Amino acid sequence: MFENKEISPLYTDYYQLTMGQAYFKNGRHHTHASFDYFFRKVPFKGSYVIMAGLSELLDMLENLRFSATDIDYLKKLGFADDYLDYLKEFRFRGSIFGMNEGEVVFPTEPILRAEGSILEVQLIETLLLNTLNFQSLIATKASRIRKSAGKGVLSDFGLRRSQSFGGLQASRASIIGGFDNTSNVLAAQIYNIPASGTMAHSFIESFDEELEAFRKYAWTFPDKCVLLVDTYNTLKSGIPNAIQVAKELEKKGYRLAGIRLDSGDLAYLSKKARKILDDEGLDYVKIVASNQLDEHVIKSLKDQEAPIDIFGVGTSMIIGRPDGAIDGVYKLCYAGEKVRLKISENLQKTTLPGKKKVLRYLDSEGMFYADCICLEEEENPAKMIHPFEKEKSLEFSGQKKENLFYCQMKEGKKTAVTLHLSELRDMAAGRLEKLPPEHKRFDFPHIYKVGVSEKLLELRQKIVKRLQDYF
Repeated sequence: MFENKEISPLYTDYYQLTMGQAYFKNGRHHTHASFDYFFRKVPFKGSYVIMAGLSELLDMLENLRFSATDIDYLKKLGFADDYLDYLKEFRFRGSIFGMNEGEVVFPTEPILRAEGSILEVQLIETLLLNTLNFQSLIATKASRIRKSAGKGVLSDFGLRRSQSFGGLQASRASIIGGFDNTSNVLAAQIYNIPASGTMAHSFIESFDEELEAFRKYAWTFPDKCVLLVDTYNTLKSGIPNAIQVAKELEKKGYRLAGIRLDSGDLAYLSKKARKILDDEGLDYVKIVASNQLDEHVIKSLKDQEAPIDIFGVGTSMIIGRPDGAIDGVYKLCYAGEKVRLKISENLQKTTLPGKKKVLRYLDSEGMFYADCICLEEEENPAKMIHPFEKEKSLEFSGQKKENLFYCQMKEGKKTAVTLHLSELRDMAAGRLEKLPPEHKRFDFPHIYKVGVSEKLLELRQKIVKRLQDYF
């Protein structure tokens, strides 16, 4: 249930199933079709997104099938018997092409393309959007926090503030974005993530004396004890008592792992704590900080040279504060042997037709320079044009490039290599390292260049004109 390898196809929007019946009843359910997944706006006022969730999506698609209970429920909703008979044998036998999980992606460009019968690629829309939008949001937030934290350890403390069981996928995505461990024990088990945690104020409050609480906890976990020192008075009580317990542990051959600060002026208190601990010969004791941390607070702490070793980040990361969602969409680009598109009075919502791929161009130092959206068969576009401002273009003159589109699933079988989350984290970090610094700053980041090939733009203009003339 919680591994998300098997999920009911009813985890969808109602209209996906009604459209499916309409396709079926009109004999169009086997029509070949392709949909693009992309987003239009970067969250957090940034310039990039870390794509996450793909491996879980592919696992779910491999196992997607309607149970007898699902069919009985759809019958109660009034769906036709012959359509339900068809759904009894439903399997996703389509293909998924696109970017690897952990890739750095940008607005307007296709990230994935789903191909198959129009009924099956329609039915997976909600599941795909739900999985990729959320995990990409959290992975992106986590990557921003990682940028601020530098080499500091990042712990996911967010489960209690997450959107219910979405906390599982959020913990997964946080690792891809750069976190080191999680307090979420079930996520740690499912995804093989290091589990980590300290203690709550309630444990200390349950004893008559803070020192007694520290001792009882330390002798329960002598080799991995982190003491929460701000329950009563951080400098006058918590740290002195922690030092006494640390000395007692030393006599038994153990070392106190750390102290945690969860309130107050974290920069001031961490500096004071570090000096007191060092003066007592406890320079090995780590300082953990928590309490409403995000990329901006951590950056401020770093700027103040706060000697914090481990950051416990909760609400801001786990819910993707302040945005809460990525506006990823899933749009038809090909059906019935014809290219398709959606027209809008707002050019930014007029989609790109046909089967496409993305070529990423590199500068002379191997850094990301520009992404060109082009038709699947194009190899060397001479230039790219801004998707919404035709007067802006960029010519290519022999720069190295990468084709970002790979076959991730073929005829219902996963072809992408399954990587451990630590490998995905390293890959995402490596890709992000190739993004120039001006695109990663928090304030007014430089907008990364994404354009459309001449052939693709001409195709869109041709279809738009034909449709406008028709209507």
